[in-house]
Amino acid sequence: MSANESPAGRQPTATYDSAFLKACRREPVPHTPVWFMRQAGRSLPEYRKVREGVAMLDSCMRPDLVTEITLQPVRRHGVDAAIYFSDIVVPLKAIGIDLDIKPGVGPVVEQPVRTRADLARLRDLTPEDVAYVTEAIGMLTDELGSTPLIGFAGAPFTLASYLVEGGPSRTYENAKAMMYGDPQLWADLLDRLADITAGFLKVQIEAGASAVQLFDSWAGALAPVDYRRSVLPASAKVFDAVAGYGVPRIHFGVGTGELLGLLGEAGADVVGVDWRVPLDEAARRVGPGKALQGNLDPTVLFAGTEAVETKAREVLESAAGLEGHVFNLGHGVMPSTDPDALTRLVEYVHEQTER
Repeated sequence: MSANESPAGRQPTATYDSAFLKACRREPVPHTPVWFMRQAGRSLPEYRKVREGVAMLDSCMRPDLVTEITLQPVRRHGVDAAIYFSDIVVPLKAIGIDLDIKPGVGPVVEQPVRTRADLARLRDLTPEDVAYVTEAIGMLTDELGSTPLIGFAGAPFTLASYLVEGGPSRTYENAKAMMYGDPQLWADLLDRLADITAGFLKVQIEAGASAVQLFDSWAGALAPVDYRRSVLPASAKVFDAVAGYGVPRIHFGVGTGELLGLLGEAGADVVGVDWRVPLDEAARRVGPGKALQGNLDPTVLFAGTEAVETKAREVLESAAGLEGHVFNLGHGVMPSTDPDALTRLVEYVHEQTER
């Protein structure tokens, strides 16, 4: 089922006719919708206040905190969609992988996955493993009303890279060594992670998420031939697993200019574009039948209102001929960003695109 169809047996919800979902479905919109990756986070003083003394993974497992943090940018900025506050390693933690998110470092895995025997540690994820997600999304949809909630998960390649490397990496030497040196083990690892990821997205959709985004944060490290052969099948499996729900599926990676067509080919309805490729060129690479999301350089927000508006206008002009456009940054909001700059940007995009 495509995102243009209402899910079988389900009546249109309060969010169905929102600008965000209309843009994802490539329908006419009252204005270009805006949301920001990492809009709920360290750039907001109210976020830092509620997170004080609470570890990252603990905050992801508390429905009250998840609800409050997810709502904060909606209240402050007036964005057209909320994104569920979590982390891409949450489903791995939920199935028993010994990992932690260390401040200033990121996710660190105690025992990296390097052998076929290690695959046995990656069991299926059940809704009971993440009951706090279902509870939090129920609370959020009650609060959000007509504002859509985006669920999300990490893509199999990025999750595999964390698991194999044991933490963040600049070279991905262990992950790529497995991909090139033991392609069957690599394929089995990504296939297992595709099932876990699909299960995590299904929980979010069934709880009330109006759209989902798959983050393949590290996919830009791959050549197109390697992505097609060694990564695309697993990402396609995730997208196919949630296709029947009829919610828009977004695919985003950083440094993926050479992969944009493949990101769309994997099954997304909307392809996220970072700031390196203009949206009109991205549309040519992706091909017809997909909406695009993006793609203001996050660092522009440090340059002052006039510069922000100039660069935002360039993005909007580049997107003028698109079938569907969701305005976003080309990556996440940086922690030291002035929140007022984001609020002004939302207002500017809405004013400039009002139909």
